[in-house]
Amino acid sequence: MTMEDDDTPVLLQPNFDEDILRALCELDCAVPLLLDRIKQSTVSCREASSFFKKRAAVEDEYGRNLQKVARATSETYSMNDGKAGSFVSAWQSSMRVHEMMAENRLRFAQRLNEMSDELTTLVKEVDKNRKQTKELATRYERALQDSESVTEKFKTRLELASEELERVLLHKEGESFKDTAVHQNRSGPSGKRAIGKAVAKGGLLLKGKNPGNIQRQEGDIRARVSTASDQYKKAVTDTQTMRQEYFNFQLPRILRTLKECADEIDLGTQYHLTRYAFLYESIVLSDGQILIPPDGDGSGLKITIESIDNRSDFKTYMQNYVYARGSAAPKGPRREGPPEDGFLPPLPTHNPEKVRSPPSSTVEHGSTTGTTSPSSTTHHHSSQSVTHAGLNGIVDKGRPTFGVDLAEQMARDKVEVPLLMVKCCEAIEKHGIESQGIYRVSGMKSKVAGLKARLDKDLESVDLDAAEWSNDISSVSSVMKMWLRELPNPLLTYALYEGFIEAAKIENDRLRHIRLHERVNELPDPNYSTLKYFLGHLHRINQHSSDNQMSMQNLAIVFGPTLFGQPLAADGVNGTAMPDTFHQNLAIETILMHYVDIFVDETDV
Repeated sequence: MTMEDDDTPVLLQPNFDEDILRALCELDCAVPLLLDRIKQSTVSCREASSFFKKRAAVEDEYGRNLQKVARATSETYSMNDGKAGSFVSAWQSSMRVHEMMAENRLRFAQRLNEMSDELTTLVKEVDKNRKQTKELATRYERALQDSESVTEKFKTRLELASEELERVLLHKEGESFKDTAVHQNRSGPSGKRAIGKAVAKGGLLLKGKNPGNIQRQEGDIRARVSTASDQYKKAVTDTQTMRQEYFNFQLPRILRTLKECADEIDLGTQYHLTRYAFLYESIVLSDGQILIPPDGDGSGLKITIESIDNRSDFKTYMQNYVYARGSAAPKGPRREGPPEDGFLPPLPTHNPEKVRSPPSSTVEHGSTTGTTSPSSTTHHHSSQSVTHAGLNGIVDKGRPTFGVDLAEQMARDKVEVPLLMVKCCEAIEKHGIESQGIYRVSGMKSKVAGLKARLDKDLESVDLDAAEWSNDISSVSSVMKMWLRELPNPLLTYALYEGFIEAAKIENDRLRHIRLHERVNELPDPNYSTLKYFLGHLHRINQHSSDNQMSMQNLAIVFGPTLFGQPLAADGVNGTAMPDTFHQNLAIETILMHYVDIFVDETDV
């Protein structure tokens, strides 16, 4: 890949190889050589086009079948009596993962069909140019051959006229055809025989003619010799001119055209094969990112399946089942009954609630059974509710921060940077800036969910300096990423997504930096101030990369998809378009690399 002056990427330098052209001009078989080479290249191009078409059919069939199976399975399960709870959520999510992979394959098949059609068009155009150039070369060669044939004809005519003149002169001078001097003027035995025959023939023709007739005949023959000589000279000159024009101008032009056709189809085939390799890598990478998201947001297939909580599902099912069957008549043996019928009370230790709860019943002196008063039962339930509140430890203040619009929560809290971001970033820099793999290593799911819930209820009451969190800084970093992912509009906004991606596609480093700087300046004020603070935090994380192993590239890989979010599709639905992960990461890496130039004023230094 090279760059021209206007920063436009090209596959190869477009310079024509003049040395090859000069070498071809020296060959007598240059034209058929190039024609046969173009035939070979055409066959290769057709094979590549056929492969793309067949591969597209395979991918299209696979994608459609996978999509059909996933949708049918999802619909069928919703109508069956399968398990509910976390299992059905994970099951439906896994089917959506398969649908996303199917959509990737369908897009891949569409691209392959386009490439196959482009190669087919290229073959037709090159074959058309080849035939036209071949006809032109044949026409020039035939014209030169015709001219050479005419020259040879005039040469023969001149020789015949010259021989006839020689016969007349020999007869006129009275010399015989056996004259030794005449024979010596010829080049060999064949010439002697020809002259001998001509003289003999001429002698017969001129026999009995008077000198006057011979003189007139000599004049006529001399005129014919002069005319034939002029015609022969002109034919030689015309043929030589045509030969020079053909070999010095027409043939090089024909060879150049044929070589350009060969180069065009060769480079076109190579370009589409390279494009195929890139698309194949991209589709495999996209499938991998669907199965295992790079930022560990918990939406991958394995993590989704692992989120099934069979114990909780069973408890919920048991409660619902008991509630639904509570009013029905018992079908099994009776558990309780009047003492006079021989029923005994259940052992107290068999009731887990009574074992865990404080004593709430009064036992009469000398009695073997206990009776619970209604007031004590009420006290028991109130104690349980108080204990539950105590386990949460936080009262919901009604100021959530997760999933709330950035500008809305910043205006509500009257801050320039979200409070949760400041709290988490300060804790990470204080306790985990040298932690290896910070932001790449995720915290335990249950602890992350608990910390998220506590921060969402009462942010100020959570102490991240406590040993519970300072010793588990990965949970804090996971909450930070979760907060960024759950923003309704990503930090870099849907509106500017295409602008950032187009800027990231620029090959020139300096120009890419300038265009990304312009896009950053277009962000709304809340997003700009938040991005400035957070990238400053990542900048400080990167300064300890020798300890935490978080280079700018690693940080960009983690936060590229997080800060950009899932791009909107053409219909405006979030999360349905195919993300350009590579250019997302490159954009974040470039902005982070030039953090000081983009965000830090000279007055701040």
